[in-house]
Amino acid sequence: MESNANHWKTFFLSWPVDLSRRGIVVTSFNEQISFSAFWTSEDFLLLERQTPDSQGARSVVVPYEQLLALKITDVVKAKHFKAIGFEGMPSKA
Repeated sequence: MESNANHWKTFFLSWPVDLSRRGIVVTSFNEQISFSAFWTSEDFLLLERQTPDSQGARSVVVPYEQLLALKITDVVKAKHFKAIGFEGMPSKA
């Protein structure tokens, strides 16, 4: 069975090119980290903040194993979710 770390890595590697690379990740450290850009590596996700946190840090390196959830802050079209691998139909509001 594939680990959650591999799922998160695959998810961020599959991020659609025309979708902004910003959002909020929730970690197992009980933190919510806002980011305005990200980079991937074999084992880590590098998050860049638009403004520094209370300690002055602008970048955060998080192991994929520590990721619990992703909050997407932009309006996202169904085609972007499908490109990442989601299936279904958008709701009719």
